[in-house]
Amino acid sequence: MKIGIIGSGRMGQPIVDRLVAAGHDVTVHSRHPETRTDTEADGPRRAETVEETVRDADAVFVVVLTDEQVRSVCLGPHGAVAAMAAGATLVQHTTSAPGTARLLAEAGAERGVRVLDAALSGGPHDIAAGRLTLWVGGDEAQLEAMRPLLETYASPVMYVGPAGNGQRVKLVNNALFVAQVGLAVDAVRVAGSLGIDEKVILAALQHGSGASRALGVVASGGSVDSVAVRLADLMSKDVAVVREVARSTGADLGIIGTVLSSDAVEKKVLRSPGRSD
Repeated sequence: MKIGIIGSGRMGQPIVDRLVAAGHDVTVHSRHPETRTDTEADGPRRAETVEETVRDADAVFVVVLTDEQVRSVCLGPHGAVAAMAAGATLVQHTTSAPGTARLLAEAGAERGVRVLDAALSGGPHDIAAGRLTLWVGGDEAQLEAMRPLLETYASPVMYVGPAGNGQRVKLVNNALFVAQVGLAVDAVRVAGSLGIDEKVILAALQHGSGASRALGVVASGGSVDSVAVRLADLMSKDVAVVREVARSTGADLGIIGTVLSSDAVEKKVLRSPGRSD
């Protein structure tokens, strides 16, 4: 199958690697010259423009960084949707607003391009192992047609409803995860006030009913302070998107919102130790 990839980097590159290893004909367009050099060396063809990347592709994957970038590379007269052949499929992986997913689906319908809102959960190591989680919104029959290709690097691949729902599930997941990280951080504070060493409580809780993936993330760094150093930028982006979508739709974040606004999250999770409070 002929595949176009828009974006590469931390998440896109392992997807490229898995698709190339599976025997697909892959062309990559990256915004960053250093990433383009890496991808060219790894085997897939390099394209200088979005149009060149997508015009002959059966499927196009979008793995950029922001909602603004998704709109920039996908929409408009020089965007992917305008350049793709009728019958091709656009798979959008970037965390973005649900409204953007709807815009892509509407633009695609006008040109006969199928669009899957394929929000992801996991990291490069999950892609490399073929166990990335995908929450896919759009046409279910089209998802089933694309499932063998998506399962090159993802499992499970879950249908969650119409376009936009993939991003909605991702945003709820991200909000819950960051809140859970904040609760784990505060659990360490409570333990300290009871005279329990940080490393002791982090090790112990992983074997109790309070264990969670978020707790494991905190524990894997060895300390609460390491969380912000490793994840502040990524989680800050996720929380900003969650808050904006909640604001624009009138959704009540409730207790999750309260935790996200707490000192445990704002000062310990979203800000690195070097930033001012």
